[in-house]
Amino acid sequence: MMHKKWIGGVLLLLFGMFTSVLGAFIGINIGTDVSDLPSETDTVALLKAHQISHVRLYNADTHMLKALSNSGIEVMVGVTNEEVLGIGQSPSTAAAWINKNVAAYLPSTNITAIAVGSEVLTSIPHAAPVLVSAMNSLHKALVASNLNYQVKISTPQSMDIIPKPFPPSTAGFNLSWGPTIYQILQFIKNTNSYYMLNAYPYYGYTEGNGIFPLDYALFRPLPSVKQIVDPNTLFHYTSMFDAMVDATYYSIEAFNFSGISIVVTESGWPWFGGSNEPDANTGNAQTYTNNLIRRVLNDSGPPSQPKLPINTYIYELFNEDERPGPVSGKNWGVLFTNGSSVYPLSLSTSNQNTGNSSGVFCVAKADADPDKLQDGLNWACGQGQANCTPIQKGQRCYLPNTIANHASYAFNDYYQKMQSVGGTCDFDDTAMTTTVDPSYGSCKFTGSSNSSTIGGLTPAAIAPSSAVGGWSSNLQVSNLQYLIPAAFLVLLLL
Repeated sequence: MMHKKWIGGVLLLLFGMFTSVLGAFIGINIGTDVSDLPSETDTVALLKAHQISHVRLYNADTHMLKALSNSGIEVMVGVTNEEVLGIGQSPSTAAAWINKNVAAYLPSTNITAIAVGSEVLTSIPHAAPVLVSAMNSLHKALVASNLNYQVKISTPQSMDIIPKPFPPSTAGFNLSWGPTIYQILQFIKNTNSYYMLNAYPYYGYTEGNGIFPLDYALFRPLPSVKQIVDPNTLFHYTSMFDAMVDATYYSIEAFNFSGISIVVTESGWPWFGGSNEPDANTGNAQTYTNNLIRRVLNDSGPPSQPKLPINTYIYELFNEDERPGPVSGKNWGVLFTNGSSVYPLSLSTSNQNTGNSSGVFCVAKADADPDKLQDGLNWACGQGQANCTPIQKGQRCYLPNTIANHASYAFNDYYQKMQSVGGTCDFDDTAMTTTVDPSYGSCKFTGSSNSSTIGGLTPAAIAPSSAVGGWSSNLQVSNLQYLIPAAFLVLLLL
């Protein structure tokens, strides 16, 4: 028994060492206020198909944790806000929580962090007095199980506890929470953990009374006359995201703490909103999320901490249509529950370059009618002579197994081959062009800098205004076969 425990500990340590040298990562949040949430197995299949290496759960759902077993995906589990009080008041409750929700799944499910509550100080302030007690009790339970080096504990906080985040150099925490924040920082420092920050430039922009331009919130370049500069440090801030992270670093420093890194546990942009939420739209969401991914993966930090990468979890995987509140609050997801993308997006950390000669791809529209998509898919793979072999079952682009994904591949293959002789990206108004490379994992779209040659089919047709044909994508989600990233296969073979 001791031998097995020792081997397990070594594997966990090796895994932690292995993943720590891979550079900055992009993870994703998985909410549960979804009316038609896919099965846990299908959700993990989608994560693998998009090569997502880190996920954050808002709870410790047993079915999800079992589905993540042996996936190679790093998992952050959550103590819900409803659980914080009980755990904070009872060390035995904390120990039971660790045994049930963490120790029971390691090492096969790679749990590496526990988020205690969600924005506790601002969302459930009555629990603030016991928040740090909860963190300490959970940590002691980890120590008792010899898991404290594998699993780190922290608590996500919003930017609302920093009343004046700009200029970053003078930012500071709300002193009414001073004692609790000091204890949180002391805990993080003592346990070699990290500060968890929920950073939303969407709210910084929409609630900013026009102080900052939209381009600044979306990571777009600003003209020289509109550069955002901290007057005290003369640091130039090219994005509101960087300024928010730096404001938090300066706030931590104001409490005389150093050496504490920040992980952004939530950041995103809603793609749809109510009549009074015009900035919640697909264009802005696509721009923000893709630029966020590029920003994080350049492995640099904000101006005050340029060598500290900003690991970030995108908010969120699916739209939470059952969330209360404004329309925008229900529409932050990057995928629909059928696996299709809400907007063109490359979640894979290995496919950030667009390398075809025009830099333009043809993909299915997020809101396209499924029947029209199927007709277009049939036409592209038939009369349109697109190469649809890669989207057949068992081939490299079969997953995610959705009409939208298969149609995107077929539409783009047709478009890349036929655009020079008049081929269009229309398909009865179900397709759109994008400069974002839709390739993911081993699925390289025609025209990608990482794909093989485009091919030499003789031009024979122009994209239809309506399509006919009989090619079927043969969708059977229950028969998903999964890809495991090569990096994790190496580990599993040790």
